[in-house]
Amino acid sequence: MSRSLLDVNVLIALMDPDHVAHERVHDWAAGGLEDGWATCSLTQNGFVRVISQPRYPSPVPVAAAVELLAGATADPRHEFWSCEIELTDASITSSRLVGHRQITDVYLLALAVAQQGSLVTLDGRIDLTTVDGADDRNLVAL
Repeated sequence: MSRSLLDVNVLIALMDPDHVAHERVHDWAAGGLEDGWATCSLTQNGFVRVISQPRYPSPVPVAAAVELLAGATADPRHEFWSCEIELTDASITSSRLVGHRQITDVYLLALAVAQQGSLVTLDGRIDLTTVDGADDRNLVAL
């Protein structure tokens, strides 16, 4: 196993008991976080942005979202990963990107590969061939 980078939807599902995938993510987390978990600037900002939107089913104020995130990331198993790679990095095969909705997912997968970890997502459509060196160990689709 390796440290798991949680994407925005997984972070939200983990922390929002009303989220449709809350139980599924919690069931995975019971064993899946043994080797630790990670966030990065993209996932932290995305979490706060989404959960504090007025259109979100159970929105919270921005300050409360930040506090929720701070409480979760105080977990000793948590590690913050700097976004040290660029979308233009040679490890990302941009010719395999066919739509704008893939960009963040592929970037997070590339970051997970660079950190020798795995991306945990609710999206089962991420193409491993978009990132050099990515294999099944680098992607967990719940």
